[in-house]
Amino acid sequence: MITGVTGILEARGPDWVQVKVGGSVSLQVFVPSTTIEDLGDPGDEVHLHTRLYIRDDEVVLYGFSTPEALHLFQMLNSVTGVGPRTALALLSSLGHQSLAIALATGDLATLTRAPGVGKKTAGRLVLELKGKLEKELAEVSTPVVVGNNDGDIISALMALGYSAAESRRVVASLGSVGQLSLEEKIRRALQQLAGGS
Repeated sequence: MITGVTGILEARGPDWVQVKVGGSVSLQVFVPSTTIEDLGDPGDEVHLHTRLYIRDDEVVLYGFSTPEALHLFQMLNSVTGVGPRTALALLSSLGHQSLAIALATGDLATLTRAPGVGKKTAGRLVLELKGKLEKELAEVSTPVVVGNNDGDIISALMALGYSAAESRRVVASLGSVGQLSLEEKIRRALQQLAGGS
């Protein structure tokens, strides 16, 4: 099993990169478009967390800039009828953090924005993964002293890789959002963290 690749970025396409490893071997690695943006320019050293898939006569390597994105990719592939290409499309369209929130909150409208994902597939993803993601969010949550359900928001953000300080800061900056659902509060927090409105 190839669990990681470190080397020099040689080329990149819309959903792949070519990485030269050990000075003599170049590997094509399929990656989400969000990962391509994080890797830098050709000539830079890169590291990808990878998963190798062997199908009939095809061997394909998929790569991600974080272990969390790789983990979500593997979870998506555990769903019946969802292959690596669909999982990659979901991660490219939404990014791993927004995708995890959409799955955990059952946001079908967001999931169906990914190419090739209809309501039926989105529903299956939520049905099979929502509980698993909620459990993971609960396992990594840390007790925090805050009002209302702010602790849930902070825990969700920390589960997605944000620091406790970042999470607390963005929750404090949300202002008066007491009437909003937990899902909407998390969505607004993610927008602020991503530099959105």
